[in-house]
Amino acid sequence: MTSRRSLLTALILSLCSFVLHAGEPEAPALIKPTATPVDAIRTLKGFKVELLYDVPKDKEGSWVCMCLDPKNRLIVSDQYGSLYRVTPPKIGGPASETKVEKIDLAIGEAQGLLWAFDSLYVVVNKGAKYASGVYRVRDTNNDDVLDSLETLRTLDGAGEHGPHAVLLSPDGKSLYIVAGNSTKLTQYSSTRVPPLWSEDHLLPRMPDGRGFMKDVLGPGGCIYKIDPDGKTWELVATGFRNQYDAAFNHQGDLFSYDADMEWDMNTPWYRPTRVCLTTSGAEFGWRNGTGKWPPYYADTLPAVINIGPGSPTGIVFGYGAKFPAKYQEALFICDWSYGKMYAVHLKPEGSAYTAEKEEFVAASPLPLTDLVINPADGAMYFAIGGRKTQSGLYRVTYVGNESTAPAKIEDKGKGEREKRRQLEAFHKPDPKAVKAAWSSLKDKDRFIRWAARVALEHQPVTEWQAKALEEKNPQASLTALTALVRASAKDQFHRKPTDPPVDPSLQGKVIAALDRIEWEKLSEAQRLEMVRVYDLTFTRLGQPSSADAQKVIAKLDPHYPAGTRELNSMLTELMVYLQAPSAASKGMALLAKAPTQEEQLDLVKSLRMLKTGWTMEQRKEYFNWFIKAASFRGGNSFEKFVENIKIEAVANLPEDARTELKAIIEAKAERKSPLEAFAALLAGRGTVKEYAMEDVAPLLEKGLAKGRNYERGKQLFGAVGCFACHRFDNDGGAVGPDLTGVAGRFSARDLLESIINPSKEVSDQYAQVLITKTDGTFITGRIVNLSGDGINVSTNMLDPNDQAKIDVKTVKSIKPSKMSPMPEGLLNRLKEDEILDLMGYLLSRGDKSHKMFEK
Repeated sequence: MTSRRSLLTALILSLCSFVLHAGEPEAPALIKPTATPVDAIRTLKGFKVELLYDVPKDKEGSWVCMCLDPKNRLIVSDQYGSLYRVTPPKIGGPASETKVEKIDLAIGEAQGLLWAFDSLYVVVNKGAKYASGVYRVRDTNNDDVLDSLETLRTLDGAGEHGPHAVLLSPDGKSLYIVAGNSTKLTQYSSTRVPPLWSEDHLLPRMPDGRGFMKDVLGPGGCIYKIDPDGKTWELVATGFRNQYDAAFNHQGDLFSYDADMEWDMNTPWYRPTRVCLTTSGAEFGWRNGTGKWPPYYADTLPAVINIGPGSPTGIVFGYGAKFPAKYQEALFICDWSYGKMYAVHLKPEGSAYTAEKEEFVAASPLPLTDLVINPADGAMYFAIGGRKTQSGLYRVTYVGNESTAPAKIEDKGKGEREKRRQLEAFHKPDPKAVKAAWSSLKDKDRFIRWAARVALEHQPVTEWQAKALEEKNPQASLTALTALVRASAKDQFHRKPTDPPVDPSLQGKVIAALDRIEWEKLSEAQRLEMVRVYDLTFTRLGQPSSADAQKVIAKLDPHYPAGTRELNSMLTELMVYLQAPSAASKGMALLAKAPTQEEQLDLVKSLRMLKTGWTMEQRKEYFNWFIKAASFRGGNSFEKFVENIKIEAVANLPEDARTELKAIIEAKAERKSPLEAFAALLAGRGTVKEYAMEDVAPLLEKGLAKGRNYERGKQLFGAVGCFACHRFDNDGGAVGPDLTGVAGRFSARDLLESIINPSKEVSDQYAQVLITKTDGTFITGRIVNLSGDGINVSTNMLDPNDQAKIDVKTVKSIKPSKMSPMPEGLLNRLKEDEILDLMGYLLSRGDKSHKMFEK
């Protein structure tokens, strides 16, 4: 039997950084930083990576973006300096033949470059000298020297969330400009996004715990379409956090790679980096602090695929590469923080796409900034650098045996895409739009419904209000009512003197329309949508009358708590807003059984605003949670978020309750280390058996056929500590891999073996590195950030904010670690039947209706 002491030893070896001293420390030797050597870079079989140029940082800076000129030379930019033209050697030629020339113009600091319309377009994100904006550079006398600089438009934005990429439209007639959420909206001539954005928070939003961008409100990051002369600007999509780049596929669809907020890790409002299908009029729901809209809100769009923690930079499709067909069609995306380039393989689904990711190039460190495909030689070129780190220019070629003939362009999903685009043509005022869009409000395809709703919102409300209130189809009614509330109640910023006043009776009419829809006949997604319509009705049209509030409570209270975390989150928030009598008892019951700190934090955040219906015992239980939460860990803002929630909860207490709870409120909790908290969690379940594969594998064949318990599987996922590091179905930690789609990558047996023997085969995506320093010490962890000559290493999977900072000049070597950060023996605390429930949960992809759970 494994003792508690041996368990702690295993955890220390698996989860904590360690520093060992070999004899007396040597005097640190100063080592000149160089670009990541090729032998440290992993890539797929058949592909070859070459280092073409080790950028002299003191002279040419740190390169962050690139493009091709008409002669297929590279144009690159230093983040804080000039532009350079690079002529790479022919494939097979020596790297020493790489030619670098400075472009002698007063322009640089670019985070977007594109050659089009006989011009070099430069999007500057001000670093030191040049104003942020869009510029046009030309060669006016055809002598192969760029000699003319024109400012097309300056933009109010800077820093790493300022203006970013520029790309050519699929028809070759326009440009698209990408801007992060620190870039204020520029004046536009037209907009595909209905100018109706607002914060739309039912309960008060809490800004970032440390105040980062706390005054920046929606719509967040934007994408614009402009003409070649930069005169007319059209707003295409909003709601990004900090998408650095975007790319069009052969079918003309636009994809972006949006950033997470790493300070939010291990909170319910954390959203991982993600690839988004950026359709006309899209809104992706970025809001500051706790206010980020989850993907199940009906008035935002979901990701095509979640990638995980990281720092998105350049993206490009593999078109024109002399790669096997699969990789010619892939979307390549760069993650600066973790040094990974993924090949994202898209698959049409309806009018949108699903996707799978594959690690294509990776190293630690490898701060990827941008990449291009050169059709002249069929190679991929990528750069590393940024934040004054060491830069390098690399080339990827295919040297394997598969065919590299041009891939056949398939057009699966064409019919659904055309339907969506026909609706998108009405994303402007058009008298034909209402009739054309109405039947699609009930479409099963979420992106088609979105396109139809956006078309409605561009038209005068008087043309379709009555139709929306009378609609009988439940899905069409929910879609139309969402549009009606948004379009009827523009906030003060968007209202015009010519807009008709809001009908004071509209809220009651919307509530009556919702009351006709039968909850029992709705799908899970439709129930979430109904609750969101109630949210918008109150945020947009104001506090309901007492009678209307009671009507809503009477309709929803019988279904609260619901069967899913998402519905319980939304219903708790709505019931607290309405000060429903049952909110305290039901909310606290949910809190007591919530298996993750994220779910608990979500409930506590809503309950902070509840003033009625409490018993004193419930209040004690609520404030005792903060003592427990002292041992929770998360990103840089986590502790301040918890602290601010408590401050607001105390402020909402009656004076007599505040006095009675004084001791609990002021209690100083013993702050356990993440390791101690994790060990205590496991110690709560005694060891059942030290399982080996041969003990458990025979159970899988029949034990997973049916009769499994989804909810118990979820509880066990928390009980053995999995939620501390892993996300599953939009819940849990963010440091380890998201396990929601694990069933698509592993068989049940392979998954079981990876749990029992985690170090047998460590995933490159989440592998640690062993950093040996010149003084004889070494550190194990994951490189997560870089700045200048500094490396930040995450040394503890249980605490995203626990990082060691290392000067790269003191690093002797960096090698992959063969030890998995995941501890062994986690299953030893479960009975055989519990193991099967946990396996069923992991293999379900979050689907409670899976046949494994049939009785």
